[in-house]
Amino acid sequence: MSGKRPDDTVRAVEATLFASEEPMTVDALAGHLGGLENAAVREALKELQEHYSERGLQLVERGKRWHFETAPDLAHLLRREREQVRRLSRAATEVLAIIAYHEPVSRAEIEAIRGVQTAKGTLDVLMEAGWIKLAGRREVPGRPVIYATTPEFLDHFGLSSRRDLPGIDELKAAGLLDPVDDAYDALQEDQGEDGSDPEEADADTCEASDDSETAESSAV
Repeated sequence: MSGKRPDDTVRAVEATLFASEEPMTVDALAGHLGGLENAAVREALKELQEHYSERGLQLVERGKRWHFETAPDLAHLLRREREQVRRLSRAATEVLAIIAYHEPVSRAEIEAIRGVQTAKGTLDVLMEAGWIKLAGRREVPGRPVIYATTPEFLDHFGLSSRRDLPGIDELKAAGLLDPVDDAYDALQEDQGEDGSDPEEADADTCEASDDSETAESSAV
């Protein structure tokens, strides 16, 4: 865009994204602009993204949806008060990681991987944060609900798509997968040694989960 006047398509895409209250897909932009070809919209987005790459605003894609956001190094200028950091519990972190890497996944499948029961409250916290959503039902007996991550999850963690998720080694180095691995390994060892019921064998692991999970397990 520098050095020449941008064409009408680029200007129209730019204006539409600035005015939009929500991020927009290529299809949505093309439809809004009178049925433009998707290829023309993508080319305009590419040109705009390059133009804004070194400016105070940047054009980013999150989960195939495009929007403008403040450049990361300038975000502190717009904060009027210190945000209170709310850390996820170990259980919620494990569940979020499992959903992100295995989606769509049911609660039973999450529990099979973790080796412990998952409290409904844990899933509720992640849904209230806007990071996971109901993604339908599994077509098996009982038709259990399945969960998947949301575009807000990608946006919060700065990911363009799930392909940008860290590798297993990176997650282990950060200590995010160790509890899952430990629980799963313990489950496999218990089943291999005595064939006992995995839920009974994992009683100690359950105690390590957050208070809400322990309360629900006791109630059941």
